[in-house]
Amino acid sequence: MVKLPRISGNKLIKFLTNTMGYEIVRQKGSHIRLSKNTENGIHNITIPNHEELAKGH
Repeated sequence: MVKLPRISGNKLIKFLTNTMGYEIVRQKGSHIRLSKNTENGIHNITIPNHEELAKGH
């Protein structure tokens, strides 16, 4: 199994906005909400703008 690299929240936000078509809609503290219109409706995702994001399990 390939190990995922550890990245910052800022790098992930840049990837999602520049490549995947998400837009920043709001920020509360260090958490940034992104939104994207899809054929199934609006998809929202919240990304913590931290130096290093924790790996999901």
